[in-house]
Amino acid sequence: MASRAPRRTAGHGVLISPEVIADMRSHLPEVADRTVAAIIEEVPSYQDALAGSMGEIIRNAVQLALGGFLSLAGGRRGADPGTPTAPAMEGAYQLGRGEARNGRTTDALLSAYRIGARVSWREMSARAVEAGIPADRLAGFAELVFAYIDELSAASVAGHTDELATTGRVRERLLEHLAADLLDGATAEEVAQSVARAEWTPPTTLTAVIVPEAQARTVRAALPGVALQAVDRTDLSDDWTLLLVPDAHGRRRAGLLDLLTTRGCIAGPARPWQQARASYDRALRARAEGLSGSTEDHLTRLVLTADPEALADLREKALAPLADLRPGTAEKLADTLRSWLLHHGRREDVAAELFVHPQTVRYRMGQLRELYGDRLDDPETVLELTIALAG
Repeated sequence: MASRAPRRTAGHGVLISPEVIADMRSHLPEVADRTVAAIIEEVPSYQDALAGSMGEIIRNAVQLALGGFLSLAGGRRGADPGTPTAPAMEGAYQLGRGEARNGRTTDALLSAYRIGARVSWREMSARAVEAGIPADRLAGFAELVFAYIDELSAASVAGHTDELATTGRVRERLLEHLAADLLDGATAEEVAQSVARAEWTPPTTLTAVIVPEAQARTVRAALPGVALQAVDRTDLSDDWTLLLVPDAHGRRRAGLLDLLTTRGCIAGPARPWQQARASYDRALRARAEGLSGSTEDHLTRLVLTADPEALADLREKALAPLADLRPGTAEKLADTLRSWLLHHGRREDVAAELFVHPQTVRYRMGQLRELYGDRLDDPETVLELTIALAG
């Protein structure tokens, strides 16, 4: 269903006599009081906001808006900034900006406008009827009231949107600076200052998630909390971006991983928020290994590849007894030894895995015992062989 086009006051043909306008203007304070009272009663989010001095500010704003309307109905247009309607529109715009600064959406404000239109129409139409305004002009007067409210509403929405755009960009930059501090070794004092400037409430944990750049906006929008985004990382290519996701630990981690499924992301472990770098380092290593999903599913590989040179040296040392054999023989014995270690010496299980006869396994293990001797019974040697053959 198409949305209704906003009504406009431009070109209206309603003109109320100066005497009626003066009478209505004399009652503006009462109308403003009744309007504010109705808003407080019918819009729960304004019950506290309109108390005290704030309520007085809103009453003055209502009077200003109604005064501008009466000038309009009396024949004066608002295109000239010197007329009363222009300040009313500016006031509505600033009201929208104020709502955005207070963290409220436009929903409550637009409800307040609708209530204001209803109360204002009821009050002013009663005065118009008393003044003997004919029915056809009264209908036009009603249309003008609601067109004027539409314009005030549009001005407030514009103010709200502009404020969000301005403060949103500023806060986004502050959050990006905070992410950089967490990842690049800033002091605790520097991090605390960044937290305060960004007005950020620290979570219990942060989880580093490396996301393909093309998926970053979608993933971030789907996250339940406000994720920090780290930009211009020299340790990531332009095809990837980094998000620091708050409180995705415990049972909540499953929800995060469900979101990342099929997106090619890699999620580090949840770490206390001050230790976000540790989560990022692990995710970065996993991505370098071509892994995806949760780093917790790849811990063995990550451990084994933590020091490639040390692993190569360990393999050379552990498999030295096989070094002088023909490559084909060495490979078969290594495969048998790996299976034998993993199956704790259960010959039938080894044979089933390698698709050979159990006697073949027995024969090969005999060869290996000749090469290794009693070392196959040494726990340290067994550990070294297990790690060396794990890849």
